[in-house]
Amino acid sequence: MRRARSGGAERVVRAASTGDELDRRRRVEESLPVGIRIAGAWSWRILGVLGLAAVVVFLVIQFQLIVVPLMVSILLAALLVPFVQFLQRHRWPKGLAVALAELGLIALVAGLVVLVVMQVRGGLPDLQERTVAAYDEFRDAISAPPFNVSEADFNGYVQSAVDQVQADSGAVVSGALSFGSTAGHVAAGLLLALFATLFLLIDGRGIWNWVVRLFPRRARPAVDGSGTAGWVTLTTFVRVQIFVALVDAVGIGVGAWILGLFFGGFPLVIPIAIAVFLGSFVPVVGAVLSGTLAVIIALVFLNPLAALLMLGIVILVQQIEGHVLQPFIMGVAVRVHPLAVVVAVAAGGFIAGIPGALFAVPLVATVNVMVKYMASGDWRRTTDPDLEDVARHV
Repeated sequence: MRRARSGGAERVVRAASTGDELDRRRRVEESLPVGIRIAGAWSWRILGVLGLAAVVVFLVIQFQLIVVPLMVSILLAALLVPFVQFLQRHRWPKGLAVALAELGLIALVAGLVVLVVMQVRGGLPDLQERTVAAYDEFRDAISAPPFNVSEADFNGYVQSAVDQVQADSGAVVSGALSFGSTAGHVAAGLLLALFATLFLLIDGRGIWNWVVRLFPRRARPAVDGSGTAGWVTLTTFVRVQIFVALVDAVGIGVGAWILGLFFGGFPLVIPIAIAVFLGSFVPVVGAVLSGTLAVIIALVFLNPLAALLMLGIVILVQQIEGHVLQPFIMGVAVRVHPLAVVVAVAAGGFIAGIPGALFAVPLVATVNVMVKYMASGDWRRTTDPDLEDVARHV
C-alpha cells in the first residue's frame, strides 16, 4: 500500500514538473515576436523539404543507370498506352495490342536510324568536298585586303578554335552519356527501358496500386488521385510534344527542300528534319541547336545567301512554335509558366546533362499537377466517376 501511494505521488510530482516545463516553454515562445515564430516554423519545414529533395537528387545520380531508362520507359508508356487502349476498344486482345505497340515503336526507330545512315552515306562525300572548297575560299578571302591575315595567323586561329571545340565537345559528350560511359551501359539501359515499357503496358495499373499500398492507409486516396491526375497530364504532354516536334521538323525540312530547288540541291534534308524532330524533345534549345545544323550546311554547301534564308526559316518556325504552339497547346497540356520551363531545363541540364534537360519539363509538369491535386483536397470528396474511368484504363 505504501509503495502504491509513493508511486502515485511520484507520478503527480512528475506531471506537475512536466506541466511547469510546458508552461515555461509556452511563455518563452509567446515572448518572441509573431514574425520570428512564423519564420521559424516555415524555416524548419523548408529545410526538411530541401533536405529530402537533396537526398532524392543524390540517389538519382547514384542510380542513374537505372533511373534514366525507367524514366524513358514511363515516357514511352505514356505515348503507347492510348494506342493500346484504342486497339482494345476495337476488340484486339490485350497481349496482341501491347506486342504491336512495342514492336511498332522498335520498327519505327530502327527505320529512322537506317534512313539517316543511308542519307548521310549518300550526301557526306559531296558535303566534304564542298566543305574543303569553302574553307579554301574563306582562307583566300581573309588573306586579301582589307583583312590581310597571314597563313600562319590563320592556322593559329583555326587551331585555337579546334582546341576549344574539342574541350567543349568533351563536356557535351560526357553530359550526353552521363547515364553510361560505355556502349555496354547504353545497350543495357536501352534493354531495360524496353522491358520496363513492356511491363508498364501490360500491368501499369497493378504496378501503381502496389506503389500506393506502400503509403499509410489514410494517405492512399490522395496519392492515388494525384497519381492519376499526373498520368493524364504526362500523356497529354507527350502527345503535344510529338506534335510540336513534328511541326518543327516539317517546317525546317520543307524550308531546306525549297531552298534546294532554288539553289540546285540541299544535302541531308531528311537527316536534318529527323535531327530537328529529336532535338525538339529538349524544350527551348533543342530545335534551335538542330536548326543551326541546317544553317551551317547551307553556308558550306551553297552560299551565304542560302544560309541567311535558312536562318530566316529556322527563326520563323521557332516564332510559330513559341508564340502559337507553346502558349495555346503546350500551355494547356503542361500548365507551367514559360519561365519555370526555362529554369527547369537549365537546372536539369546542369544536374544531369541532356537527360536532365529532356525530363525536366514533364517532371515539373507532373509534380505540379500532383501537388495541386493534393492541396485542393479533392481526394477527400466522393470519387469522380470520370476519374475512376481514367484510372481503370491507365
